Formats: sequence, structure tokens, C-alpha cells
Amino acid sequence: MRSSEKRATGRLATRTLTDIVGNVRDTHKAVAKRVFGWGPRVTLPVKVIHNPIAAIVYGSIRGGEFALGFTAAEAFAATKDSGVPLGSTLRGNFALSAVNGTLGDELDEQGNPLSIKMAVRRDRVNVGLRPADLAAAFPAATPKLAVFMHGLGGSEDAWHLRSGRRDGESHGSLLASEHGYTPVEVRYNSGLHVAENGRQLAALLDVVVAAWPTEVDEIILLGHSMGGLVIRSACDQADENGWVSTVRHVFYLGTPHTGAPLERGVSRLIERLVKVEEGRPLATFLDKRSVGIKDLHSGSYAPLLDSTKHYAVSASITADPDHPVALLVGDLLVLPASAHGKGHLDFPEHHKHHVGRLTHFGLLNNPAVYDAMSEWLTLKGDHSSSDSTRRNERAPEPAIS
Repeated sequence: MRSSEKRATGRLATRTLTDIVGNVRDTHKAVAKRVFGWGPRVTLPVKVIHNPIAAIVYGSIRGGEFALGFTAAEAFAATKDSGVPLGSTLRGNFALSAVNGTLGDELDEQGNPLSIKMAVRRDRVNVGLRPADLAAAFPAATPKLAVFMHGLGGSEDAWHLRSGRRDGESHGSLLASEHGYTPVEVRYNSGLHVAENGRQLAALLDVVVAAWPTEVDEIILLGHSMGGLVIRSACDQADENGWVSTVRHVFYLGTPHTGAPLERGVSRLIERLVKVEEGRPLATFLDKRSVGIKDLHSGSYAPLLDSTKHYAVSASITADPDHPVALLVGDLLVLPASAHGKGHLDFPEHHKHHVGRLTHFGLLNNPAVYDAMSEWLTLKGDHSSSDSTRRNERAPEPAIS
């Protein structure tokens, strides 16, 4: 880890701890205020003693935590600098991406070293965008690109999670070996607005296509969760005569086209908490989540690209997507109706697919999901088996290591 990343990590941890103490203090004060308001004559002696002591205690704790945390951050940063970026290891990449999903907009605004910059990734390293860089990173480059966009708090590593595969294959490796696509995995700061990431993706692909080792004939886009919303936004903002004119297929895996219930639930909770004095500190804390998370409240309003074919894949923890549990929690994060854009987007029935007994993250690397995409890619016309005959397909049992 680099010294700048160590220092930024320590300071972020310090700030988070002091914020938590501050919220606990404010909640304590609100509760005490209500209790002391019940009977001034009885509670006045206690109040006179309680308030100064509470102020001293919380002030000391908060000040001590800040001083200790700041010192620890500087000491941590002073240790040997490996020169290796935090995101170059599996755990480091996971942690960095999770932090960006939660606080990415704030990190970006501050110019924090922990802020992720959108980039093509290969072996957990940012790939340069000069022709020579891309040629070195993709020595077997083909004229067909498969661009992968992860979801909220994720990274390019997410596409390689094991889920029902024993052979180490992934959606990307199979698209390469069976369909001739070169997988291009993109990492981005998922805490930014979806529209901002869409703008950045459109610009990134402009450069990638122009500098690609061979002339690009075809692009397919694959987005998991928020990644699908970013793709829609990028296509909407791209120059219609540029890379977007070569896009032939777009696959949305568990994309909350009409919003995610968890974010809507948090929003409703905050609305209720602010009405009660004791709940306002918690509401303030919850409201600090990134604008990227908040964008999941209603999904994306960017239209589907007219010149290509779009496919929606959903999942549910039950085999039947119409089971009451599936209708309530879906794949635990996104409901099938939202993943299929019900009432909002015009996906043809034969461009929808559902996999039962699978969670949201299982969509990233599951054989049943790949089989559906592969079938769509091999169809010569615009016909497929109906959604009703495919919707109850079950995910294979996960591999046991």
C-alpha cells in the first residue's frame, strides 16, 4: 500500500469513528431532553449534574479518538511504502471498492487518494489507453469487445466469483472461447452519480475503441446491478456516430431499472426518523450515503439505445419468481419486476430471463445466466423461447471447494 493511501485510510477511519460518537452523543442528548422534560422539579437536580458530565465525557472521547486516530494514521503512513496500490490485491480491491460505493462522491470531491478513477483493468492493474498499452494488455485482441461493468461497491474481481462453476471459467472467458469476444473489464467509483459514471464510460470507450489494436467491428455490453444503469446512461450520452454505433447487444444482470427496495426503504426510514428528535442523529448518519446509492431509489431514466438489442436477466431466492417471498425480496437486493423494467421499459418477452434459487451476486458468474446470454448471441433472428418456458430455470448448485 502506498503511503498516501495509508494516511487517507487512517484519517477516514478516524473521521468515521468520531462521527459515530457524535451521533451517539446527539441521540443521548435528545433522549435526556425528553426524559428531563417529564418533571422539571424532580429531574432538575439530575439534569444539572448530568449535562456537564455528558458534555465532558463525549468531548473527551471524541477529541481523544481524533487525536489517537490522526496519530495512528500518520504512523501507519510512515511505515515502509510498498509502492503497490491498495487495489492490486483481492482483499484490497474489495475494500477500496466498498468504500467508494459508500462514500465515493465525497472522496472524489476531496481529491482523496482512495477515490477510484474509472479505468480498464487487467490483473488488478489500470491499463493505459495508448495503443501500445492496450496491445500489451490484450495481445489476443479481437475486433469484438465485451465490456463488463460491475455494480455498487463492486470491482472487476466480482465477475470471477465462483458460483456453480468448478472449472474456473467466467462469463468473460466463455464469451472469448465460444464467441470470439475480448473481455474488457472496467472498474469505476460507484459512489458517483449514475449519470456521471455514464459520461465517463462514454468518454473511456471513445478512447479505447480509437486505440484498440484492431478495428472494432462489434461491442456487447454487460452490466451487473448498477452497472446496467451506467451502461444505459453511457449509451444515451455517447456520440451516435462513435463506438455506440457498433453496440449489438446489451445484457442487464439484476439491474434495478425501476429502483431497489432497500434504498427506498432507507429513504422512508430517514423521513420518519427526522420527525422525532431522538431519531435525527441516525437520520443524519444514514443520509451521508453516497449519491450513487441514492440514485438506486428510482433507477435510471436514460432510454434504451434504439439501435441494439437489450436483454434483462433477473434472479430470486425461490425457484418461482411469483412466490410471495420472491415478490417481497427478489434476489435479496433487486426484485424481478425491477430487473425486467416492468411498467417502464419495453423489453420483449423473449428478451427476458429468470433464474430461480439464485442471489443477486450469483448472477455475476453462473452457468444458467451465461447459457441464456449465449443462446441470445447465437440466434440468427430475433426469436427465442418464451419467457414462460425459461423463467423457472434453476441455478446449478454452487461448487464445493
